[in-house]
Amino acid sequence: MILDKNEIREFLLSMNTVDLSLQKIYDLALSTLKFNGCDNMNAEAVAGTVTDAERDGSVSHGLFRIPGYVASLKSRKVKGNARPSNKFLTQNAIRVDGDYGFAPTSIKVGIPALIETTAKHGVGVLTITNTHHFAALWHETETLAEKNLIGIACTAYKPSVAPAGAKKPLFGTNPISFSWPRKNNTPVVYDMATSTMAMGEVQVAARDGHKIPFGTGLNKDGKKTDNPNEIANGGVLLTFGDYKGSAIAMMIELLAAGLVGDLFSFEAAKQDNNDGGPARGGEFIMALSPELIAGKNWNEHSEKFFQQMKGLEGVRLPGERRHKNRLDKGPRSINKELVEKIISLSK
Repeated sequence: MILDKNEIREFLLSMNTVDLSLQKIYDLALSTLKFNGCDNMNAEAVAGTVTDAERDGSVSHGLFRIPGYVASLKSRKVKGNARPSNKFLTQNAIRVDGDYGFAPTSIKVGIPALIETTAKHGVGVLTITNTHHFAALWHETETLAEKNLIGIACTAYKPSVAPAGAKKPLFGTNPISFSWPRKNNTPVVYDMATSTMAMGEVQVAARDGHKIPFGTGLNKDGKKTDNPNEIANGGVLLTFGDYKGSAIAMMIELLAAGLVGDLFSFEAAKQDNNDGGPARGGEFIMALSPELIAGKNWNEHSEKFFQQMKGLEGVRLPGERRHKNRLDKGPRSINKELVEKIISLSK
């Protein structure tokens, strides 16, 4: 039997992976975080977020992030025993002081209050400050959708993305997530970087020896490249859609830093110790109640729209792939070197 190039690549990749159950993924993350300074509350929040990412196929935000989490604990940039707290600024605006811990802990503290507020008033805003975000954003927006609320979330990061027309970074990858609830169905959820690709995906491609689409970013000489190593080491990502993505990235800086009252990307870079873990920054989350705003037939009306979308050949609603992956309760194939590295962090 002769294998084609794709089959050969898949075979070689399989030799470099190890299968772990979701429970073992959680246990590995939890024990490593606790060994390196997290208490139960913080370790459980982060380990749950990491496991959910692996479960849904978001590998660049799963165990891949554990070494970075550990680095920021070891350098004492992040508090492993943080105790985030809520403060109501208005009847529908809540601020979470993250106490310089990881974002998943702050989200677990703030989201329940946001849900209650939005269900009562129709609109709610949650701003998170003094925290370190290293995860995907769909966790928080999907949680809102599961309570029949619309969710919007965004956050900034250290500069790695050049604004349109520039060759030097100013923006973070500045992701934004949106969720729309669907009664008796999985919600529509997207979570995307405003760069051409999330930096974590670039790093995974570099690790696994994959090329990426030409023009994803620039090398250190300012030339477009398809080599992820050239982008991750001295290069820069570009925004999607040129000036359109650049405008959205700017909007996220203003929402997640200017409005929240935390660090812009360029300020985060100046304050960060570059330990490999997440920089300090803020997050902006908004929730909307379609029942209070649109009326009781909001779901039936929006379902007609989704039916129109699904009726077009080749269309997949955002979030469908992740929810399909979630149905698989079996083990996940994890990079063997990564697992060995994480295990070594607990020795």
